[in-house]
Amino acid sequence: MRRGVDWAFARVRRTGPEVALDDVLVIDLVAAALRTGAPIPRALQAVGAVCGSERLQRTGALLLLGADWEEAWGDPDEWREGPPLPHVILGRTLEPAWRDGANPVPLLQRAAATLQARRDRAAREAAGRLGVRLVLPLGLCHLPAFIAIGVVPVLLSTGAALLGG
Repeated sequence: MRRGVDWAFARVRRTGPEVALDDVLVIDLVAAALRTGAPIPRALQAVGAVCGSERLQRTGALLLLGADWEEAWGDPDEWREGPPLPHVILGRTLEPAWRDGANPVPLLQRAAATLQARRDRAAREAAGRLGVRLVLPLGLCHLPAFIAIGVVPVLLSTGAALLGG
């Protein structure tokens, strides 16, 4: 089975500069590789090769060589700073599977769903803030047009009718 996974990932391997991929996509790719029966280190190497992530490739190689989990994933202090990066999320999510033998696929699916829900919520909040910010400029642009097109002709026709007759 491992040979099939190697062949499948070799066919789509990227050959260019590293491109920032969506975190949810990277997590889903790792979950798909694990679903095919690939071990965690090989899945990390394969997805790292496809995505152009040397960090994931190095982590997978270190795990294959027998490195400790913390040693393979890098400095834990870096995990606490800033927003979680895909390798940090993968490291936190895959650790129970590596240490205890838990099935990693549901854990990864849950992590991807959580990330997507956070993004959706942030997008809805940003859209709401945009609506509030647009009220004043749109009001200032449309109010004079409404007065010029809607109110002034009515006043002129009413005034002409009152004065003329």
